[in-house]
Order: sequence, then structure tokens, then C-alpha cells
Amino acid sequence: MLNTYYADLHVHIGRSRSGKPVKITGARTLTLSNILEMASSVKGINLLGIIDCHVPEVIDEMEEMLAAGEMIEHPEGGLWYQNVCLLPGSEIEIYDENCKGPVHVLSFFPTVEKMKHFSLYLRGRMKNVTLSSQRIYESAHNLQRVTKELGGLFIPAHVFTPHKSVYGKGVKSSLSEIFLPELIDAIELGLSSDTNMADGIEELRQFPFLSNSDAHSLEKIGREYQTIQMEKPTFAEFKLALINKEGRRITANYGLDPRLGKYYETTCAKCSAFIYEEKGMKCAECKSTAVIRGVRNRINELSAKPVTPTDRGERPPYIHQVPLEFIPALGPKTLQKLRDHFGTDMAVLHDIEEKDLRTVAPQAVVRHILLAREGKLSLKAGGGGTYGKVAQQQI
Repeated sequence: MLNTYYADLHVHIGRSRSGKPVKITGARTLTLSNILEMASSVKGINLLGIIDCHVPEVIDEMEEMLAAGEMIEHPEGGLWYQNVCLLPGSEIEIYDENCKGPVHVLSFFPTVEKMKHFSLYLRGRMKNVTLSSQRIYESAHNLQRVTKELGGLFIPAHVFTPHKSVYGKGVKSSLSEIFLPELIDAIELGLSSDTNMADGIEELRQFPFLSNSDAHSLEKIGREYQTIQMEKPTFAEFKLALINKEGRRITANYGLDPRLGKYYETTCAKCSAFIYEEKGMKCAECKSTAVIRGVRNRINELSAKPVTPTDRGERPPYIHQVPLEFIPALGPKTLQKLRDHFGTDMAVLHDIEEKDLRTVAPQAVVRHILLAREGKLSLKAGGGGTYGKVAQQQI
């Protein structure tokens, strides 16, 4: 029987079990065990991609958890911990001779053993395999082929962000300048774009879209995610869902309204003022010509024509989701009360009725949660590395 599961496939590890840094910009509390517990018991995520599993100490910890019976390796791929299935992944930075700038990609594998082989491959091609998102001294094509030879999935990451992404930094106009399109399994949109924006780029219409959190702290897990129809959350079932086979499919993408993303608008790199490109690329405030290109303008530049429902085909809906941490007046104490009463963030965001929410949270908080569900919150756009904001509504 097919069921619906929540999936977030881009979560970083901040520190190893011994306290050594993995993702230097990640929180110290982002350990493997803390991530699994948070995703399973608090966030309500069923399929979890941790993308620093190539690090040798993380591999050791996964093997120790398997040996102790704390996790179980499923025959169809993936590591089961309580209510969540971990997909071992790796984020890698590519900058080969075909790149205009550095590009991040994700590779996922079904087993720890496959990840060990991949880590060994990386070790000979990067300076520090103990850290996240390190540059590989290898061509993108070869990295794609090795991923496939090991039975993995290859996914370009946050493809529009102005730093370290394929369209933001890596290519002039087409991902085929770097990648072999036939060896790409999906496209990760990133926080400042959505399906409607990305479908304006004709070459992307052949790929499924993923909306993931790129979490650098425990609370950020699940700020973007997707619902997937599968028999169970495993690597093999996820692979089927990416190609819409045997009833397995992505049923919806849930992500920030792109205006809440931190790279939506073009901004001045010097004073952070918005720059409206139709008026030129010089800052009206400080006259600087150094800019951080916004995702909205970059996608408009790449889009051949306006998107119609026919172009979009059978894409799942993209639902603008406001994470609980963005809800005005929702402090940590009320958030904990909601979790204590209703279990997980997914339950609060999707399932709990208004009358039940009101037994736990103040009227203003409940109203903002309901407005978020309906997509009716007023937003202030972000850019240049600063997130957008939700404006507090009159209740």
C-alpha cells in the first residue's frame, strides 16, 4: 500500500561525535544523533538526506550505530532510525575547466558500504575529506559517472543561489555546459525560487524538482521539504518516485515563498540596498557597481517565455510554506507547548484543527499559523544574504 511521507534531503552535520568540525558554519548541536532525533521525534520528517556522510568519522559513527542496533540498514537502501530513514549523502564543490565559478552538487547512496567507496574516491581528489562541501579536483562528468557506478543519485544543489550554484555561478546559460543531463536525477531549487519560477527555464522541465532545507541548525530541518507517495521510505522507493514509476511520485513541494529567501532580490554588495536592474546595475544609494545578483532576475534572464500550465505538465503543486520559526509572536516556550501537545511540526503545520491549536497557543499565533496555511501572510522580500520577513498581521 502506498502512503505519503515527508522528505528533507539536505541537512548538514556541524560536528562529529568527538566534537570535530564537519560543516564549519553549522551549529555545534548538529551531530548525527541529534539530527536523527530531531527529524524523527520533533520535525516529523520520514526521509532524511544528510549530506556530510562521506566524512570518515561520520562513516564510523553510522557503522557503530548499526552494530549497536540503533539503526538498521534496509534491504532496499537507507538506514532506519525510529520513524526516519537516513539516505547517506555528500555535498561536493565542483570547479572544473568548464565552470565559470564553483558549483555545489549532491550525491546519495543506498548503503554505508557504497558511501565508504565514494569517500575513498573523494579522498584522493580533495584536500580535506573530513569537512563538508569541499572542492573536488575532478571533472563534473567523472563525478557523475562515479556516482552512477556506485548506484547513487546525482542532484545539482540550490541551483539559482548567487554563490556556488550551477546557474548562479557555474554556467552562462545551460547546465549542459558542466553536466551530462542524462546523469542528473533531480534539481534542487533552493530557498529563493519555486516551481513556477524554475519552469520558465525550458531545459529544467525534464527533471523533478526538490525543495530541501539546507539546514545549518537543528531548527532549520524541515523548513523546506516535499511529500512523496511511496510504499515505505527507502532509497529504492525514492528512486522510483523521482521517475514517477509504479505509483511512486512526489505529490507536493513545500517551501518558503521565494520572497522569504535570502537571495531573492538583487542587492548592493556594499550597502545592501535593493537594485532594480531595469534601472541599471549601479546602486542608487551609494553608487557602487558591486552587486549580488538576485534569483528572480537571474531566472528572468534565463527564461525563454512565460510559463503556462501546459509547459508545466504534471508537476506536483508547490505550496508556499512558512516554517513555525517565521511565525510572528511564536516564541520558544509556545513552540515547545505546541510540540508537546501535538507531536511534530508537520502535525502543527498541516493537520491540527484551529479549535485544538487555540487550547495551546495565543489567538494571534493561531491566526498567523492559519494565514500561513492559506498563503495570506504579508511578506517583505529578502536579498543579498538577508532573509525576507513575515509582517505581523492585525488580529
